[in-house]
Amino acid sequence: MRSGTAREPVDPVDVQWSRVSEKLITLRVVGALIGFVIALLVFSVPVVLMLSDVWPGFPAWLAWALPAVVVVVSVWSLLLIPRQVRAIGYAERHEDLLIRQGLFFQRVMVVPYGRMQYVDISVGPIERALGLASLKLHTASPSTNATLVGLPSAEAARLREQLSSLGEAKLAGL
Repeated sequence: MRSGTAREPVDPVDVQWSRVSEKLITLRVVGALIGFVIALLVFSVPVVLMLSDVWPGFPAWLAWALPAVVVVVSVWSLLLIPRQVRAIGYAERHEDLLIRQGLFFQRVMVVPYGRMQYVDISVGPIERALGLASLKLHTASPSTNATLVGLPSAEAARLREQLSSLGEAKLAGL
């Protein structure tokens, strides 16, 4: 996943990470912008009510601070999205699949092939337009269910078939 010798503290040794598609950045930016526009509209209501003299007693500084905070948080979140997407990765090993994610709160999940019950692919309308899919691995324990988002559709289909056959083979050997 990363070039060079630097590795994160949670990364296993000698693992070659595969990244998800860079198109996931576009998907997340579109979703974030929709949410931010809605939040900006909601938090701008006090400004509109204050300026139209419907709510004359409302503090002007607070009325302007609410949408300003939304804008600052929105810009910060949008700036983090590319780095968050680049932190997502997966690695296929002989006995298990590794999934890593997170910038500040990093997580590496190990899903043994023999524990997989079924593998699910889901595609939303924006994902479909971008040629992306999400892969969900279901195990006997709900706490170990893992989702890998932002995969190219062909790679998601290949992984589904590969993981399903490996899961059946490992489960039969138990």
